[in-house]
Amino acid sequence: MSIFNNLKVAFKDKSNFELNRSLLIFSIISNPIISKSLITLTKTFIKLRIPISFFIKHTIFKQFCGGTNINNARTTIDKLWKSKIGSILDYSVEGKDKEVDFKRVKNETINNIIKASKSSKIPFAVFKPTGLTKFSLLEKINSNQNLKSNEIIEKQKFINRIEEICKTSYNYKTPVFIDAEESWIQNGIDMIVLSMMKKYNKREVYIYNTLQMYRTDRLNYLNDIISIAKKEKFLLGIKLVRGAYHQQEIDRAIKFKYDIPVFETKNKSDESFNKSLKICCDNINHISICAGTHNEYSSQLLIDLMNKNNIDKNDPRIYFSQLLGMCDHISYNIAEHGFNTAKYVPYGPIMDVIPYLIRRAEENSSISGQMNRDLSNIIGEKKRRKFN
Repeated sequence: MSIFNNLKVAFKDKSNFELNRSLLIFSIISNPIISKSLITLTKTFIKLRIPISFFIKHTIFKQFCGGTNINNARTTIDKLWKSKIGSILDYSVEGKDKEVDFKRVKNETINNIIKASKSSKIPFAVFKPTGLTKFSLLEKINSNQNLKSNEIIEKQKFINRIEEICKTSYNYKTPVFIDAEESWIQNGIDMIVLSMMKKYNKREVYIYNTLQMYRTDRLNYLNDIISIAKKEKFLLGIKLVRGAYHQQEIDRAIKFKYDIPVFETKNKSDESFNKSLKICCDNINHISICAGTHNEYSSQLLIDLMNKNNIDKNDPRIYFSQLLGMCDHISYNIAEHGFNTAKYVPYGPIMDVIPYLIRRAEENSSISGQMNRDLSNIIGEKKRRKFN
């Protein structure tokens, strides 16, 4: 019997009201027509400045976000920790492009690292590189374009912000994840993050890069950086995910007539992700990983690989992770069995977090199998409660 089938454990923190709200939200998201219509309507309301924050706050925000600020996210953090699930603090404000916004993201991330250093409930912090500089600049950096004088300054400011965050992570002995972006800006980010790992991951892992394993080049890249780490005597930190921009990657490649950089089928992406788990477990003395997956097979595979390689359940070099509000049957049951588990806990002002929530809804509506699994689990738990 799968360890993920215990619904009593999976939903032990949810009241009947919360379960019914989740049922409504997943019913909507799992219906592509309704989901896309509501997303379009939300975008229209934002453009017309029609107030929608109250509706957002009490529906999708409650499901997928911890709070409007770090202080009122404490309730979520404490609730998760009762089940031995850690929280990965994620200041999820997206779509900003001003200097003051970049500084705010940097300062918020640094504050999160400092808070995490004081609490075992918060094993990691995280940030998106696009929260620290303009997307257009990252495109130029990635394609090795000649930068204007002001862009050279902006590039250095970007690197300095990452450096300041990584140095704080090192000084406070609290790891930080650096999230992945679209492939056409990622290579430049990879180079910067690798340089930070070389500098700060000498004896312990504090800096983690994120590899999107739906990319066709990532297995080779993973093997390459493992070789570099062995040769140059530093440790790797890697968060493994399947990837979040699949359709955008395909559309852009077709538009600009270059090879599609992602696998076009889910099976190929799954195969790539699962191979990466094996590579990492085979090289566990040189790498720490966080498996960010909502896939039961991959989660069970990692458990099996840990057993095969004699890696303890609570070995700090391996974490399982899922998004807040999703796949509780994986998170709670894995934690119940003693494995290191953490939820991404996004937070931020409601209107500022809406772009994140829209992106999450768009991603989730395309993963019908997973949505149906969450939905069937909720229905199953409602039935269990009714007859117990």
